[in-house]
Amino acid sequence: QVQPVESGGGLVQAGGSLRLSCAASGRTFGDYAMGWFRQAPGKEREFVAIISGNGGSTNYADFVKGRFAISRDNAKNTVYLQMNSLKPEDTAVYYCAARTFYGGHYSAGTFGSWGQGTQVTVSS
Repeated sequence: QVQPVESGGGLVQAGGSLRLSCAASGRTFGDYAMGWFRQAPGKEREFVAIISGNGGSTNYADFVKGRFAISRDNAKNTVYLQMNSLKPEDTAVYYCAARTFYGGHYSAGTFGSWGQGTQVTVSS
């Protein structure tokens, strides 16, 4: 019931920061846990972060913990990914996705609605 659209990607030097936004249509946005995933060319899509429908709970992949922060503003139907201390290995297309529950495993197959992705490139 939600249709995510990502924005905010771009080119940044290592050590820099970016904030990605995911605007989602739908009047039931707050009922969905929202996740961020990323995929580099030739690589599998991997989980980055998730936030519960009301924003009260978050979880992160080990490789971004302490550097990235997920947040949401349900009044704006938007979820964010603040990315700090970026590394060249963070270079990927970043996707926003929705599912109706927060808990459990965070495999991509459990998220039923996906955005088109936004490119993040980190130069060394």
